[in-house]
Amino acid sequence: MRSDVLIVARAHRSPHLECRGGIAARRTGCDTVHLVSSAATPLGGDTIGVRVVVERGARLTVRTAAATVALPGPGTPESHATWTLEVAGHLDLDPQPTIVAAAARHFASTRVELSDGSTLRLRERVQIGRSGEREGFWSGSLRADAEGTPLLRHRVELGRGSLADDAIAAPLACISELRYPRSEADAGTGGVTLALAAGGCLTTWQGDRL
Repeated sequence: MRSDVLIVARAHRSPHLECRGGIAARRTGCDTVHLVSSAATPLGGDTIGVRVVVERGARLTVRTAAATVALPGPGTPESHATWTLEVAGHLDLDPQPTIVAAAARHFASTRVELSDGSTLRLRERVQIGRSGEREGFWSGSLRADAEGTPLLRHRVELGRGSLADDAIAAPLACISELRYPRSEADAGTGGVTLALAAGGCLTTWQGDRL
């Protein structure tokens, strides 16, 4: 299944939404949108594409109604999700965790373009396996540019077959949070925070369970 979502936020107007496939977008506030699964996705073979555009002067908060559970399909264990974020205003994107269940292999890619005067909070949470499961694999890449200047190139792998795979102490969960132009994490945020040369900061955490 192919699922596509387009969200466009404009100043002083409700967000414009376009959806097809297994994911629906719902306005839940004047500048808030929740993504809701209308079918079981992602299964192996599924592809999800989400594009978010925040125009200058607009504010947008994006959440999900529930965790995303990636499952293997009958023909392949692999599924893919691509997020494209074009931000000239303010964007707060914090979906519920992605759970990579059974022997699923999920590949996520996020591309961020930040304009002058924009602000961003982007958080991603991932868990390999439901209770007692360790067979899943997740790969996530994040590419961010600010005003045409490279800001961040970040890639993480978790689970069976990853570079950190180890039967004794391999991490099975991670949290990544990118903030721009802020150069410090919120008080109480766990993990390690790295200030970025072009502005903003990246906070990362890895462990066994979220």
